[in-house]
Amino acid sequence: MDVIYMDNNATTKIAPEVLDAMMPYLTDYYGNASSMHNFGGMVGRQIVEAREKVAALINADPGEIIFTSCGTESDSTAVHAAIRSNPSKKHIITTRVEHPAIKNLYEYLAKNGYRVTWVPVDSEGVLDLDFLYDHLSEDTAIVSIMWANNESGVIFPIDEIAEKLASRKIVFHSDAVQAVGKLPVDVKKTGLNMMSISGHKLHAPKGVGALYVKKGTKFSPFMIGGHQERNRRGGTENSASIIGMGKACELVGSHIEEIDTRVRSMRDRLEDGLLKNVPNALLNGKKDARLPNTTNISFEYIEGEAILLMMDQLGICASSGSACTSGSLEPSHVLRAMGVPFTAAHGSIRFSLSTYNTEKEVDFVVENLPPIIERLRNMSPFWKEGACKVQ
Repeated sequence: MDVIYMDNNATTKIAPEVLDAMMPYLTDYYGNASSMHNFGGMVGRQIVEAREKVAALINADPGEIIFTSCGTESDSTAVHAAIRSNPSKKHIITTRVEHPAIKNLYEYLAKNGYRVTWVPVDSEGVLDLDFLYDHLSEDTAIVSIMWANNESGVIFPIDEIAEKLASRKIVFHSDAVQAVGKLPVDVKKTGLNMMSISGHKLHAPKGVGALYVKKGTKFSPFMIGGHQERNRRGGTENSASIIGMGKACELVGSHIEEIDTRVRSMRDRLEDGLLKNVPNALLNGKKDARLPNTTNISFEYIEGEAILLMMDQLGICASSGSACTSGSLEPSHVLRAMGVPFTAAHGSIRFSLSTYNTEKEVDFVVENLPPIIERLRNMSPFWKEGACKVQ
């Protein structure tokens, strides 16, 4: 059975060109990049090139790029660097819809002496900027706001926020894991202090990420050890994966226009087809300010897990907005923050496309998902009672 993979916000396939770039450094050229001998030095030179490619994608200087193991490490590094550099400041700000890499970290800090402000969003997932600006203070150590939401795809006005925070000299970090590779990102124009990137979200392997740190930003390392990454992140370099990430950044940089046109068109075709053919289906997120590859749709009065299981039998891969797979009966914190009705939040499905998807795959989903929804609703006591049927 062919797999129709529409879960690219969760992870992406390694691009063939990326794997080809990595293979020599997994086999023949296995030297330590930090070694003095030429065998290791040739690996080190490839890491230098990879750093330049990552920097080029976001218009940074190569020296502003620190390689990490993942987006989560990049997030933790940024936040801890900010609070350690400003030990007297005990106020931190983030949003109610952050990825758990930030959300859970801020909840931990809230239990350990920090006062956290959680910026709300409206029903379309749009950030309440007035609330954010009203809660800035001299005690604010860092503001951390994602560039684009991983569930709804809603894009936040990072440029505007960065300008406001710069005037107040407040450290600004953005988890841009979902944005980099899908949207044009220019850190020189934006002016934020730190930004997180993850390799496996842009067709590089899992286990590698990067943190952009603007020149002049106070910084202390999170991973303490050797002299790697200019003493900013200890630990032997994950050489092959770093080289792969560099190649991936080079590739996605050349595909941004395709993502904004062909992939966006497929996303809209999928979204419009499902909303048209399935009653009581709701779009989650602002229509015109989302990632071009992402749609999140709620199918009322049924469970997202059941939808995923039945789609999986057809080879369709997507994600549920429900956290049920982790043993919780609570729906997504993102959808709850948006005020999505409980009866809809549990039945939310996120589709996230890539350049590897095709219109044929989109049409297959549009044809086969409505009967799945109908079958599940016919099994639902809420639907049978007629409480939610469209008249």
